[in-house]
Amino acid sequence: MIMWNELGLSGGTAMIILIALYFVIKWAVKNGIKEAYSAITGKKTEEDVRNEKELKELGFELEDK
Repeated sequence: MIMWNELGLSGGTAMIILIALYFVIKWAVKNGIKEAYSAITGKKTEEDVRNEKELKELGFELEDK
């Protein structure tokens, strides 16, 4: 904890930062894996289909990649 004190952070603040960093990295890895899977297989995820449907309802047209 000496390193955190040198940075001016208390133990509680350091723990909150580490927990938040954990969830941000977890979210990024999860989305990266989903994106890579859909790029490799050419399949669209349920989320992609739902997003495209919502965009069409709003009047946006998508071009196929």
